[in-house]
Amino acid sequence: MPIENDGVMIILSSPSGAGKTTLVNLLSELDNFQISISHTTRQPRLNEVPNKDYYFVDEAEFQRLIKNQEFLEYAKVFNNFYGSTRTPVINNLNKGKNVLFDIDWQGADQIKNKKLDYKLITFFILPPSKEVLFERLTNRDMKDKLIVDERMKQFDRDVLHWINYDYVVINDDLNKCFQKIQSLINAEIKDGSKDYDKEFIRSHIEKLSS
Repeated sequence: MPIENDGVMIILSSPSGAGKTTLVNLLSELDNFQISISHTTRQPRLNEVPNKDYYFVDEAEFQRLIKNQEFLEYAKVFNNFYGSTRTPVINNLNKGKNVLFDIDWQGADQIKNKKLDYKLITFFILPPSKEVLFERLTNRDMKDKLIVDERMKQFDRDVLHWINYDYVVINDDLNKCFQKIQSLINAEIKDGSKDYDKEFIRSHIEKLSS
């Protein structure tokens, strides 16, 4: 059972381009929230800072960490590995810090299956429409049409995993989405009432999947 003073694990997952990284960064500015920095074998994007956004490593180092069972979760996404190491996460939770994970559904499943003795809250972030998602991906650092097309195809597969999350939140307006997530986290931690309409989410997913 979780100890009362322990931190809480909070996972945000989403299809590529739905905004989970921005939301994780906003949540990390709240008091007592800490991002779990992932290791990755992919190259840094232009605006990314090594050891702050990610620990950028080569594949040999990543495989060494796998072999030593250092990862709480790891996955291969778009030909690159991503993973969260166990020790810093557990240390932060034991200090009472809430740990934020910016990971995909594969990593979320692995953490859930570990059944750690800490409270876990999971969120799946969705765009308001496929058109908005396409626009976001095109405006990002992805001028390459093939990359955008690949991510749009992946979206159709990723969206099927919404059912495995505690909450699905639609990122139509970033500030409203952030506030919604924040209020759901507070309600979970304090056992308060939760403003959450699962049927509305189900109908939104049917629209996205059609």
